[in-house]
Formats: sequence, C-alpha cells, structure tokens
Amino acid sequence: MSGHSTVERQGPSGGTAPVRPASSSTPPSASPSSRASAPGRRRGGRIPRLLGSSAVQGVLVLVALVWITPLAGLLLSSMRSEQDNATDGWWTALTDPSQLSLDNYTALLGDSGIGAAFWNTVLISVPTTVLVVVVAALAGYAFAWLEFPGRDGVFLVVVGLLVVPVQIGLLPVAKLFGAVGLFGTIAGVVLFHVAYGLPFAIFLLRNYFAEIPREMLEAARMDGGSEWRIFSRLVLPLGRPAIASLAIFQFLWVWNDMLVALLFADTGSQPLTVALQSQMRQFGSNIGVLAPGAFLSLVVPLVVFFAFQRHFVQGVMAGSVK
Repeated sequence: MSGHSTVERQGPSGGTAPVRPASSSTPPSASPSSRASAPGRRRGGRIPRLLGSSAVQGVLVLVALVWITPLAGLLLSSMRSEQDNATDGWWTALTDPSQLSLDNYTALLGDSGIGAAFWNTVLISVPTTVLVVVVAALAGYAFAWLEFPGRDGVFLVVVGLLVVPVQIGLLPVAKLFGAVGLFGTIAGVVLFHVAYGLPFAIFLLRNYFAEIPREMLEAARMDGGSEWRIFSRLVLPLGRPAIASLAIFQFLWVWNDMLVALLFADTGSQPLTVALQSQMRQFGSNIGVLAPGAFLSLVVPLVVFFAFQRHFVQGVMAGSVK
C-alpha cells in the first residue's frame, strides 16, 4: 500500500478529480533568500540600537566637551584682566564670575586698526564667497548639461588647475596687480581668492549637478522652460546641499587666510588675521589683547557655519526620500 492515499473530490461539473494531500511529516522550509536576508535584517536593526545606546551618547558628549573646552577657555580668558590671567588659570572664573568683564573687547574694538581690519575681513570674505558660488554654479550647470564646442577640454583644464599650488601664483599675480593698480587693495585680494577658489568649486558643483536625472530636465524643457528657468527653479534647489557646503568652506578659507592677505593687502586693506599678527609682534605676552581678538576672529565663522549647516541638513533630508 502506498504511503500517501489519494482522495477523490467532486469537481464543479459533477465528476471526481484525484487530490493528493500535502504530507504533514515534513514542514515547509523557508526559502534560501529569506534565510539569507534574516541575518542582514538583524544586523541592520542592531546598528541604530547601538547608536542610540547610552554608552555611545556618553562618548559623543565627552568628545564634544573635549572640543568645546579650548573654546570656553579662550572666551573666559578674553573676558579676564591681564592681572587675573597672569595670576591663575581661566577655570577660576567659573567659581568667581566677578573676574569677567567686557573691558578687553571695548578696548579692542576701540582700536581703529582692529575695527577697520574686522570690516576689511567682512568685505573680503563675503564678496569672495558670493562670487565663487555664483560663478561656479553657472559654470557647473554649463559643464554638466549644456553642449558647446570644447566643453570636455575646458573642463579638463579646470580640473588640472586643482593641482596648481597657490604659492606658485603669488609672485606673477602680484606683478600683474601692481601693473593694473590692484596691488594693496581689497579688490585685488578678492580677485585672487576668487581665481584660486573657482577650480574646486566648479569641479564640485559640476559633479553634483551631473547626478540630477536627465528625464527631469527634459520634462522641464518639454514644458517650455528656458535654460535659465530650469537652472534657477530646478537645479539650484536640488543642488542646495552642495552649494551650502561650498559656501561654508569657501568662507572659512578666506576668513582664516593670512598668506594672501599678508602679500596683497596694505595697511589700509589688511584683514583681521594680519592685524592680529601685527598685534602679536607688539603685545606677544598680553593675553588681554590677543584672546579677545582671537575669539572675535573665531566667532563669526562659527555663526556662519551653523547658519548654513541648517540649510545643508534640510537639503540632504529633502533628497533622501523619493
């Protein structure tokens, strides 16, 4: 007798059809793909739990405190008198807040040289950042999506300029600026920073714009959109993360620069870094002069970084879900 019996079942037409029941002795097994994906799902769910654990959060808080401590020390030192800084450490101001005052900042900003240097830094950094971002965005869109003769060759030249050190161009550009009357002016410093910031900026934005789906741009052109309208209404919003990153780094590079400004700026157009370097030569041991100047030079890039970081995170999150 066979181990499996055949059962006759009446069909819809009145006939009978043999039906072989499934064996109950061997349970159905999971497919190989499901068995292979189960460990992956377990590992994928373990990482968020690990990152959300209290131990990891404690380590991150500890790292943040280590990085913030020098900044806090600089701030407290800049608000203490020279006598207090020479007597004991800055941490004593935490238990004795009477040491803190804004007299050092009042004296520093009252110095016409430091005040003028601060505004010179703003006049150099802001136009440079705006020009680099605008020109690089236009050039990046052209290299990515517009057809014109010699496009690939010109882009290779731009990429080749990335390997040119800034020190090579200091002397030739200085002679050129001296011949045209730009040496020692804010405009000369701005033009130098723009020229040496554009190759990397164009390379970055071109590669980012090239990742935009072609179908999206073709649909916009079929709807009657001009190239300028596509660029301003479609490409720029999609490229906000890359543009925000470029603006942050470009501003930080120019704000903290001293080499170019030391060569191309004169006394009337020198930025804050050069002015602080001059103060250091005169008051090298006076923390009451150097600490507020250093913190003043530091606080503006921090404000700009956190302001643009919000737009950067919003752009990343907006493009993370399709």
